Amino acid sequence: MPAQITIEVLWAALLGFGLGSIPFGLILTRAAGLGDVRQIGSGSIGATNVLRTGNKGLAAATVLLDAAKGAVPVLACAQWLPGTEGVAAVAAVAGHCFTPWLMFKGGKGFATAAGVLLALAWPAMLVCAAIWAATLALSRISSVSSMVTVVAAPVVAWALGYPAVVAPLVAIAAIVLVQHRANIGRLMRGEEPKVGSKG
Repeated sequence: MPAQITIEVLWAALLGFGLGSIPFGLILTRAAGLGDVRQIGSGSIGATNVLRTGNKGLAAATVLLDAAKGAVPVLACAQWLPGTEGVAAVAAVAGHCFTPWLMFKGGKGFATAAGVLLALAWPAMLVCAAIWAATLALSRISSVSSMVTVVAAPVVAWALGYPAVVAPLVAIAAIVLVQHRANIGRLMRGEEPKVGSKG
């Protein structure tokens, strides 16, 4: 039985990391003839940086696809490898942030984390969406709303009666915060751009 559990966990990790590692932001911008999204803005492959190309449609598609690559492995594991959903969730976010296709560099993980939360505990996702919107409205800083939301997610999940997903969400929050370290530095210096600014 322990060996079987180990194999199932390994499969869940591989599935999550493999799907999470697909760099949709880069693929979409290159396919649209907009070049390498890593050469502009923050250098990230996420939707916020894709938006800096000026193509809102591609940015929206990036959000949806990045969220889907978080949700799909979690849902697949719930169906075929029950009990490993948390492993797949953390692996999917890690795959997005440290994709082997881009020398283990990637995005900041927020959209993929949102997809993971939707699959793990959709009521918590609804509450976190409200937290994200409120924080963005108050701060007008995208990175602040993202970081506040991922930190709040484990607390929200616990409060709503989903204790099994708290540990994976804590791990995901840690990954997302690490990926926002440059943003944290700019916030401390008062240099982080607000939504709608040219910065």
